[in-house]
Amino acid sequence: MLPHEHGEGKIQGWHRDRLAVIYVRQSSRQQVLDHGESTRLQYGLTGRAAALGWPASRVMVIDEDLGRSAANAAERPGFARLVAELTMGHVGLVLGLEMSRLARAGRDWHQLTGAVLAGRGATGRRGRGLRSELV
Repeated sequence: MLPHEHGEGKIQGWHRDRLAVIYVRQSSRQQVLDHGESTRLQYGLTGRAAALGWPASRVMVIDEDLGRSAANAAERPGFARLVAELTMGHVGLVLGLEMSRLARAGRDWHQLTGAVLAGRGATGRRGRGLRSELV
């Protein structure tokens, strides 16, 4: 763990009071079958959440969209669940191998950023948008 990751860096205590969400997705059933290493690495992000200070009880794996295309968010219940958790202010960290796994269409990205702002607003913290960072 890097010095800035635990305590006084980008990740604060209030982040750890919320869930760390691992979003697992591949675009098709064939990709799931052919690229098992990607699936394994995505599930392995639970270890990264632990290294960043989240207890296993506060790590949520959302994998309902494994084998589903990002072309239509309406057909991805895991994406809807992620947006709901963000909107309610339950999430302190979202981990994924590629953030393109979250959304492809601009409309879906707007839904995500709106959820982040709504979730932060509900906790009294000023929303600064959603950004992709390596942590």
